[in-house]
Amino acid sequence: MRGDGLSFSLPRWRVTRWLADPGYPVSSDIRGALTGELYGCWSVFAGGAINTVAVAAALALRTPSPLFITWFVLEVAVCLSRLVVMMIAYRRARERLATPTDIHILLSVAWSASVGFGVGISLASGDWVAASLTCISSAAMVGGICFRNFSAPRLVGTMILFSIGPVIPGVATSHEPLLFAMYLQMPVYFLAMTGAAFRLNRMLVAVMQAKRESDERARLDPLTGLSNRAGLIDALQSRLNAGGDRSFAVLYLDLDGFKPVNDTFGHAAGDELLKIVGRTLRQTAAPDDVIARIGGDEFVVLAGDPAIDHALALGERIIEVMTAPMAMPGGAHVQIGISIGIAVAPEHGTDPEALLFAADAALYEAKSSGKSCWRLASAEANLAALRKIAGGDLAARPIVTAA
Repeated sequence: MRGDGLSFSLPRWRVTRWLADPGYPVSSDIRGALTGELYGCWSVFAGGAINTVAVAAALALRTPSPLFITWFVLEVAVCLSRLVVMMIAYRRARERLATPTDIHILLSVAWSASVGFGVGISLASGDWVAASLTCISSAAMVGGICFRNFSAPRLVGTMILFSIGPVIPGVATSHEPLLFAMYLQMPVYFLAMTGAAFRLNRMLVAVMQAKRESDERARLDPLTGLSNRAGLIDALQSRLNAGGDRSFAVLYLDLDGFKPVNDTFGHAAGDELLKIVGRTLRQTAAPDDVIARIGGDEFVVLAGDPAIDHALALGERIIEVMTAPMAMPGGAHVQIGISIGIAVAPEHGTDPEALLFAADAALYEAKSSGKSCWRLASAEANLAALRKIAGGDLAARPIVTAA
């Protein structure tokens, strides 16, 4: 995932997977982000394409031999193909569809090979104006390759090798002894730029990992290690964005009798109890259920199973385990309860706030019904919650229903 929010497909072919691999283990999300970086930006692509096509065109006009004309045609074909593939990739990324990443990577290699072909024929021609122009263009492109594609250092090394490698046979056929110095220059240049790409890649991955860890911490409750409100909202939004007719349940939980524990044993014991509740919820809920502590002694469970019967059964299990005596550090045992309000998407809401409000309203009804029970969201529960929020101002207002 890039800064612009676009997500591009990982390469699937063996050769392109190898080229895009950083050379050491990375997580799947970072691997996806590294792949997205390979698409760069339009201005960088345009600058490189204009540079190489312009040089090839100038030399084809200066020396209209079959080799230089072939190079110009090859440059135009490769750059146009890259342009079309990038346009398709960006459009499909915006539509959240698979992107032609394998073709994009191979065309990048083809582009560097085309530049290398131009360098080789220019040196072999003995035209030092042409040779100087192509070598300068190639050297400039190598820098761009390194700093544009260092998210895939193996690809960088391959592209550099293809773009400056033909210098070696070109010098051999030029019959100019002074140019033999390039036999020493080119390997050093290749190793230095490729090594820089690998170092920059490790720096980029370290930054990505630090950002991911920071984002994770920002979405976790520091006391229990569960998701916090921000993490819950993200999970709710992801479920809602999935679309379709898939339903899911939100269980809004509030502990019964937590305040007496806090008052009797102290806040440290209350914190320990909240940790125990968090561990108990993890053991009771399914592995794909999202569990969050959203403040105080309030928890939310986002059920992964879409069946409403599953949500109701989960509510029953949570009440059962939470009403059993709990062992506190130091040997004391406490007994609490838990009340649960259940809302179902999309029946009770199509955005996170509406679903949480509906579940909270059902929780208020459960609390009013004697606690340690669950209630399913309804219009009556929502109205009761509104009256509670308004401090009773709504109590005297008539309820208007559609005819």
